[in-house]
Amino acid sequence: MVESRRIVLASRPEGAPTSANFRTETAELPPIEEGQVLLRTLYLSLDPYMRGRMSAAKSYAKPVAIGEVMVGGTVAEVVDSRDPSLAKGDVVLANSGWQTHDVVPASSVRKLDPDVAPVSTALGVLGMPGFTAYSGLLKIGQPRAGETVVVAAATGPVGSAVGQIAKIKGARAVGIAGGPKKCAHLIDEFGFDAAIDHRAPDFAEQLKAAVPDGIDVYFENVAGAVADAVYPLLNTYARVPVCGLIANYNAAGTATGPDRLPAFYGRILIKSLTIRGFIQTEFVRELYPDFLRDMAEWIADGRVRYLEDITEGFDKAPEAFIGMLEGRNFGKVVVKVAD
Repeated sequence: MVESRRIVLASRPEGAPTSANFRTETAELPPIEEGQVLLRTLYLSLDPYMRGRMSAAKSYAKPVAIGEVMVGGTVAEVVDSRDPSLAKGDVVLANSGWQTHDVVPASSVRKLDPDVAPVSTALGVLGMPGFTAYSGLLKIGQPRAGETVVVAAATGPVGSAVGQIAKIKGARAVGIAGGPKKCAHLIDEFGFDAAIDHRAPDFAEQLKAAVPDGIDVYFENVAGAVADAVYPLLNTYARVPVCGLIANYNAAGTATGPDRLPAFYGRILIKSLTIRGFIQTEFVRELYPDFLRDMAEWIADGRVRYLEDITEGFDKAPEAFIGMLEGRNFGKVVVKVAD
């Protein structure tokens, strides 16, 4: 029998998650059967959507139950296999969540080629975040040459890919990030045309100056005060792919204050805006093969660069997750579980 250490949801957070919402356990895994593989986790992905799964509120996916393993993408090594498609030592992309080992059907994982890129990128630029950027921007945002694309949380794995893909398509890329260091990275490493610090006291004024021709595509990752500054600058027929609302994820209770929904609807009508929420899985069948081909090519020729924020040690996953929600990360948040 193989033992797996796992981090489970101990309680539902009220507001921002704390370490008390998680519990570490050890569990015995069943023997593998025909068509299954035993996996050893090498890297664990931490992503903002996981905060939503900690809540019991109705959403696009069922919440993690109390006592269940926290969900998440993983890169893992095959330790044992009872399926001819995979052999011991193969490295695969899986969805084992926050645990050190797992037994899964071989059909549920995808074999990775370490020669294409470091295997950890299957959790970032060559994985779900990268595909989120690719599908949301190209399918909904549809940037055209000469247009202006604005994206918040721009040094994250989704935001950085959005800006770089926009540049590839001939658009002007403006990134919004927190702090001078992140803003400098957007310009110097990711090739954005402009970067605005949302923590600056004159953020709204800086943003307006950075988009003299208005905004044609706003890739929504954040909402909140950032969106308040963006929406007045949207051009007629602007497109807004709504990917995430991280500013609201830790909100407790119902928002108070004046009802701003009528003014929001008025802006949609007057400017003929297209605002479309999406979950990246809806585009997998149509776009995923194109994404894998295009993104691998863009990484190889240097048109797309990526940044990883790697934390060493399985036990540090809750701390790294809490820090990510507070904006302390710089790049794609990954936990290195094993060599």
